[in-house]
Formats: sequence, structure tokens, C-alpha cells
Amino acid sequence: MTIENATDDPSTRDDDGLVRKSGGQRDELVLVVVWCPLEPARLGEILVLPRGGEPVLFGRGAREDDDVGDRIAFRRERPGQLVHAGQLRNPFISRTQLELRAVEGGVAARNLGKRAIEIEGVEEAEGTVPIGRTLLVKGQLLLLCARRKRPMLEARAAVAAHPFGEADAVGIVGESPAAWALREQIAFVGPRGPHVLLLGESGTGKELVAQALHASSPRARRKVVARNAATLPAGLIDAELFGNVANYPNPGMPERAGIVGEADGSTLFLDEIGELPDELQAHLLRFLDERGEYQRLGDARRRTADVRVIAATNRPITDLKHDLAARLQLRVHVPSLNDRIEDVPLLVRHLLQKIAAHDPALGERFFAGWDGRRGEPRVSSRLMRALLAHRYTTHVRELEAILWCALSTSAGVEIDLTSEAGAMIAPAASPAAAARREADADEIRAAMARHGGVQEKVWRDLGLPNRHVLQRLLKKHGIRGDADG
Repeated sequence: MTIENATDDPSTRDDDGLVRKSGGQRDELVLVVVWCPLEPARLGEILVLPRGGEPVLFGRGAREDDDVGDRIAFRRERPGQLVHAGQLRNPFISRTQLELRAVEGGVAARNLGKRAIEIEGVEEAEGTVPIGRTLLVKGQLLLLCARRKRPMLEARAAVAAHPFGEADAVGIVGESPAAWALREQIAFVGPRGPHVLLLGESGTGKELVAQALHASSPRARRKVVARNAATLPAGLIDAELFGNVANYPNPGMPERAGIVGEADGSTLFLDEIGELPDELQAHLLRFLDERGEYQRLGDARRRTADVRVIAATNRPITDLKHDLAARLQLRVHVPSLNDRIEDVPLLVRHLLQKIAAHDPALGERFFAGWDGRRGEPRVSSRLMRALLAHRYTTHVRELEAILWCALSTSAGVEIDLTSEAGAMIAPAASPAAAARREADADEIRAAMARHGGVQEKVWRDLGLPNRHVLQRLLKKHGIRGDADG
């Protein structure tokens, strides 16, 4: 593999013959590898489409003298680096398989090879792949269309490298810009002293980020003390936080250090801090001041503890008591899966490998090359396409639950989109569908004309959830369900 500096100036010509101008970031369309059973190490690699809309060729092997037009090749992109990932070797993909071109809102694709292609699950000879949707070279390769700011800027904080597509040293998985931005936040915030507030939706991995912050801090040799703040009882919160002296408040009560005392010299992780009522949040204020001062119940003297607090919430920051939020000076925003959907295939592989490591019988059945500890999970393209189209609400937890359902209901040696797993998956609406409640009669007639009355193509074009919704609208507006109508 060759490494190119992604921020060099002036323009350079890539190995695939495309001219790249660099300097600042720019929006570009990319196709991300999200399923590739014969070359699974390619997950997360990208094809970068020229901005000017010039057509490029994609296929197996290197450019040859008789090729007409520029060829495009896979890259591995990380902050400040663009790595040539080598030529596609898959013998079942034609040497010239696709012609690709960046257009408004997506990538225009024309099939030039022998193997059929599908755009958004519909077999096409040519068509446009909208942003956020997929292109399948049947049986061999699934690509996700995405808009990406390129190049990824050099990281301002030192971020340790790890094998491409694998979990990093603290367990974070992802090669998307959002995943690398999170790593950079951790690398900057971790070694510093102020208290931290983690913001992110439920299930996005805030506890994992808290552990990563602790691991990159000077306190890393001590164990993190973790507590769900929502479980702190209103009448006993001071005792839970700060402890009590012996025989107080009742005779025979043992002395307790409290979670603050336990965390002295280390990190205290308070999850769900937003679930504490304002009056209970106020109990933390004096301690969170610079000196870390507190008082045990029944103790006349004041104590100090060298504790760094990392608090987490899935609520808006405005829901926190303002003087509590002011004391949590450093902020880390943990992205949702919907903000880094291209990382889903890497997470699928990671989660399935963790499951199989604890259940080798599943590894033997569903993994290729299983050696008793590792292998590559056999996931169907149908399931992967559905997972990419899903709108996540509890994120990694939800993804893992869907995978368990698919594992338990798949009949063969491939983890498939079974009816049970499909019932847990709701396709995300397209931007066009989100902007309106339903398509009107003129839009439906125009889409029917564009697609020759093929309803499978029409409902997808209109951003409808399924064919049944289209049929309901056809009936409502008195439109015949064919091209002539």
C-alpha cells in the first residue's frame, strides 16, 4: 500500500489517474465498501468520485493500455492520510464493471460488466444511487453512497493508530469522519484536568468513551468508580456520595467512604446525570469546585478528594442545572449511529466476533475461516442493506439486539434478514420524504412515468416506506397502477 499526504499542495495525480487538488476541505461524494465477502478487509474503504462529474471506470485489476477513460481505485482515509488500498482481486467482478459519475444528490452508475447490479434493492442496468443508499454488484460487493468532507484534516491531538477497520485500543470501532472526530476529542480531553460532560443519545457508547478518557489520563492506573446517578436515593444522596462516620446516623452503622472517597485519586463516572432533579444536582456543586471539598455525614471536619468527575446524559444540556453544567467544563459529543452509518458494517463484524468468542458454536456455524477464536462472519447483503437503511434509536444496543435476532432465526450458515429480524428494522425516510407528509398526485404520476409504472422503483423514488403505501396513494388519487395510467 502507498501512503499519500492528504493535505499536500499543489495538485497531484493519484495512482488511478485522477487529478486531486488539495489545500482545504471540500464536499465530495464517495462510495464506501459496506459488504465484500471475498475481500472482507476492504470494509470501510472508499471510492472518491471526481467533483466535476467526469465519468470514471471501476472494476477488477489495474488500468491497462487499451482502457478508455480514467479508472478509480479503493482508498483508506484517515486524518492527514490517503492510503492506496490495492486493486480489487475478486475474479467474479468484471475488469470493467461500472461507469460511475458524481451527479446532484448521488452517484450515477452504469453497468458495463457481466454481473448484474442493484440500486436500492432493484436490479438496474443504470441509475442514480442517492446519498445514504446502496449499490450492489450482485453477490460480490455492496457500496454505500455518502457525502464526505475531504480530506480529513490532520488531527490536532495525537491519536494512536490501529489496524484499519478494527477496534482501537479503547474499543471504539469506526473509520468514518465522525468516529475519528470522537477519537480526537478523547485524545485532547483525556489527559486534561477539568471535569467532563458526555453528551449523546442512549446506547451510543458514552460509558465506553468515559473509560477511554480515564485510560488516557494520568489517573489510568487507578480503577474507575462508576455509578448511575439516577439510582442515587433522594434521602440518602449525601451518604451515597460522601459517606458517613461510624455510628452515624444510627448506632452500629459502619464507616463508609462514599463513592467520592472510593474514587479519590481516580475518576468518578456518573451516568444519567440529567435524571437527577435540580435539588439533588445541587449536592454536587461544592465538591465539583476546584478544591474537591466535601463532608461526610456526622463528621465535623471537611475533607478534600482528588477526583475527576465524568458525567453523562442523553438529555439536552439545557436540562441540567446551569451551575452544575458550568462546573463540567470539558464537553465530548458522542455521535449517534445515524451520524456515522458507514461504520455499521464494521460494528456488525466487531459485535459478531465478540458474540462468537463467547459462543464458539456460533462461530463454527456462521463464520468463514473460523479457527476457534476468530473468523469472518457470513452476513447476507440483504441484512446489511437493511441495517444501513435503519433509523436507530438506541444505537449500538439496538444493533446488537437485531443481530441476536438474526442469529437465532437464520436457517443456514449465513446470517440473513429473516422476517423476525426484519420486523425490528424500520427504513429511514429519504430527505425528500422527510420534507413532506406524503407525495401528491402530480409527483406520483411523474414518478410512474419515469419508471414505466414499475411500482418497486416508484415507491423507492418517492421515499415511501413500502409498496403498500404507494398502492394506498394510487387508490386515493385515482391513479392507475401502470404506465398508461
